[in-house]
Amino acid sequence: MQRYSGFGLAKHTLSHHENWQRVWRNPKPKDHYDVIIVGGGGHGLATAYYLAKEHGITNVAVIEKGFLGGGNTGRNTTIVRSNYLWDEAAHLYEHAMGLWEGLSQDLNYNVMFSQRGVLNLGHNLQDMRDIQRRVNANRLNGIDGEVLDTQGVQAIVPHLDCSPNARYPVLGASWQPRAGVARHDAVAWGYARGADALGVDLIQQTEVIDLKIEDGAITGVQTKQHGLIKAGKVGCVVAGNSSVLANMAGFDLPLESHPLQALVSEPIKPILDTVVMSNAVHGYVSQSDKGDLVIGAGIDGYNGYGQRGSYHTIEHTVQAIVEMFPIFSRVRMNRQWGGIVDTCPDACPILSKTPVENLYFNCGWGTGGFKATPGSGNVFAASLAKGEMHPLAAPFSIDRFHTGALVDEHGAAGVAH
Repeated sequence: MQRYSGFGLAKHTLSHHENWQRVWRNPKPKDHYDVIIVGGGGHGLATAYYLAKEHGITNVAVIEKGFLGGGNTGRNTTIVRSNYLWDEAAHLYEHAMGLWEGLSQDLNYNVMFSQRGVLNLGHNLQDMRDIQRRVNANRLNGIDGEVLDTQGVQAIVPHLDCSPNARYPVLGASWQPRAGVARHDAVAWGYARGADALGVDLIQQTEVIDLKIEDGAITGVQTKQHGLIKAGKVGCVVAGNSSVLANMAGFDLPLESHPLQALVSEPIKPILDTVVMSNAVHGYVSQSDKGDLVIGAGIDGYNGYGQRGSYHTIEHTVQAIVEMFPIFSRVRMNRQWGGIVDTCPDACPILSKTPVENLYFNCGWGTGGFKATPGSGNVFAASLAKGEMHPLAAPFSIDRFHTGALVDEHGAAGVAH
């Protein structure tokens, strides 16, 4: 074992990171870009990365009003899965899953993607019928999944209360082995570093206060810190603030923004090596690599932009987690927070052109945004590059709210819907 003298400890104490190589540049914005991405979260950074890597479009800026990954990307519970019911959603999320499986290698950056599996519990006969239907639909689409009975669930999660006298007895579950979790910050950092290395400008601490439109087409964005920055195309990827930017462009989006609650416990020894979700008791839980129980709750019942905990929502969720895992009843909760999600009426996203020429929106992911990050960025980049929506994005046009061709994923979208 290496031992340090008092001098050695003092030397390392005074050694800081001033001389470390920066992971990405902090450039001044140019006067004009081929494409501007508004929003420096995972989806926006992924879009910029794939624009440069797959389409050779490097005169790109990502404009972020705060710091990269400081919005919902850093405020989610990191679940990755693709077991959605309808073909349109399943194909999009499975495209993302395929990219997740090679993402660390692609970015040369460890995003800590852990395919530990996801269980969606069934507590009554109707739950089990829905689970059977969804698993069958998944398998027809080439997505892994199986239906487990009570014994199968208990074998995977021994500490889950599967006793017959539980308030919500566990009759079974759907099981997607390829699903899992990833490190949210690492995803943002990996995409940011990769985009920067390809020549993309990452402009932080710069707030867009207006969209400049001439003769029905977008020409640039007005920023508080740097004034007007011109662009040939603009993609807005700002999650809960999407309605605000749409209003700047003169149209409305069918979105509601809600605070989504989450919390983590004190670190405990490894006890849970998968993700357990239950719509019926309204909670889901996994364990991070450092031992925290990561618990996802629901959305607040009101519209808002407050990134803070909501006691009554959290209390309800903690009751649900203790219902499933009585062994957790004495674990202390460390902290809680809210992220702002933009929810669509059919619990599916908007990936679409808009009434303004060359202005595109990627929003409305609700609670499903993180898991879609690579797929969302990949198909949105292709859409911006070619000027036509990617086939996987086409079903999620704004027009579906006029034609009635909704993709209703409320049953599979997650606890918060």
